[in-house]
Amino acid sequence: MTEAELVIDVRNVTKRFDEKTVVDDLAMQVRKGEIYGFLGPNGSGKTTFIRMICGLLRADAGEGTCLGLNFRTQSDAIKCQVGYMTQKFSLYEDLSLEENLDFIARIYGLEDPETAVAESLENLGLSHRKHQLAGQLSGGWKQRLALAACLLHRPRLLLLDEPTAGVDPKARREFWLEIHRLAGEGLTILVTTHYMDEAEQCDRLAYIAYGKILANGTVPEVIASARLTTYRVTGPRIKADLQDIKAMPGVSHVVPFGSSVHVSGRDASLLGETARSFAGSGILWEKVEPGLEDVFIALMDSTKDNFRDN
Repeated sequence: MTEAELVIDVRNVTKRFDEKTVVDDLAMQVRKGEIYGFLGPNGSGKTTFIRMICGLLRADAGEGTCLGLNFRTQSDAIKCQVGYMTQKFSLYEDLSLEENLDFIARIYGLEDPETAVAESLENLGLSHRKHQLAGQLSGGWKQRLALAACLLHRPRLLLLDEPTAGVDPKARREFWLEIHRLAGEGLTILVTTHYMDEAEQCDRLAYIAYGKILANGTVPEVIASARLTTYRVTGPRIKADLQDIKAMPGVSHVVPFGSSVHVSGRDASLLGETARSFAGSGILWEKVEPGLEDVFIALMDSTKDNFRDN
């Protein structure tokens, strides 16, 4: 991979607040035109990392580039080429869609703000709502407006921080269709999410917990790296027996999945013995491939919360 193919290429990135290390010696490479997923629990450092990459927050340590520019010393130049969609809707609710976008276009100093606004409204299917107040929009339409604002200045990198939180499944699906269209046009996208189905749509992903990347790669690579053995367990009163199952040999974690539960562990032999011990009990243990949710719960169970007192 050549340097020209890397939109983000950083290493040893560190950020501390008081005595707590929020991002700890983190490295990341994101290729041009790639949808890169960034997963992790609340407080894991995802948003802090994104804000450092786009120049909104200064890193305490680290080196590397974003869009070919030094991410620590050339942050002003980076900001002009990045679109950043925050978790919380941050446009003016008492302005119309058109007025919001016109205001942002003028902040960016676009030469022809009227044309840019009209094109952005059309591209995101917002033209018929351009005179509507932003505060009157549903969550899904606010999401579209926020994305339109991020794309006004034709950025080379799009940073999306939990963009689909609080929107309905249909709006999420339409949003991701738009993301794939943009990536197909060559836009590079780094997106944080809590949804496993969204993570599976990414070209590659990284899982971060308490400031450290625990796994990264394609979805199959991340699943394989966890070295988990997983069983789907079904039977009468299975949900009532969860605590007992958790205490059995070889069991690392137990996760409800509809009418069944997934039981996983890293010692395949020991977990297999536990599964066989249920023969004839009416409780069925069926070996299955682990999914992303199984992997991420296992990763969380194996890490220490650096914000928790010892």
